[in-house]
Amino acid sequence: MERLRPVDLAREHGLSTQAIRNYEAIGVLPPAGRTSSGYRVFDDRHAKALRAFLALVPAFGHATATAIMRAVNAADVDVALALIDDGHVQLRRDRETLTVVERAVRDLALQDTVQVPAAGDRLLIGELARQLGLHPATLRKWERAGLVVPQRDPRTSYRIYTTADVRDAQLVHQLRRGGYLLEQLRPVVEQIHGAGGVDALTGTLGEWRCRLSGRGRAMLIAAAALARYLPDAEMLHRMQVRSS
Repeated sequence: MERLRPVDLAREHGLSTQAIRNYEAIGVLPPAGRTSSGYRVFDDRHAKALRAFLALVPAFGHATATAIMRAVNAADVDVALALIDDGHVQLRRDRETLTVVERAVRDLALQDTVQVPAAGDRLLIGELARQLGLHPATLRKWERAGLVVPQRDPRTSYRIYTTADVRDAQLVHQLRRGGYLLEQLRPVVEQIHGAGGVDALTGTLGEWRCRLSGRGRAMLIAAAALARYLPDAEMLHRMQVRSS
């Protein structure tokens, strides 16, 4: 096969030759051959390995892409495939979370079941429970699940629900009535908090969906690149076993 230098691999992707040496050192690339003078020698199989890794990174992240390539190069293909499966499962969960958030945002915009306190005002647990038609114990259960976590009055230790807490309670109440389990709701609430509230999140839902679609496409591209490399990885591994 055609001999390739580190610079030949690096030039295709705009990388440094040091990056190529680093990728070999951590197992992303299989071990290179050596010339009589000690210089690294790569070939087309290493080029395919590098293309597969660089395709895996945007699909699964750098750490997982590294783990996948190390597993493939160690002939642990099942481990590599399991990591890929995990990535697809996470993407599916993220899509489900997005669907729930979109539904929650839409439903909250259509109805307002609670008199939201003005800035600086607070609701106690009994008043909020009454307005939602719940028992206070339900709100305490949501608090233990990390879904609606009010502050405490420093003098009385009573729970005090701010405007943001009330909105969280409305959201959880709405989704619980839709049949969602508490453990399904935590990532939803976290997404809303991370965006700065329901109103702020509304404007980012389209961007969120585009990012998920981008990951899905990246996974397809990565799968094709890895499939092209697998026969070469198996051949390289057999050569390494025979030479050891």
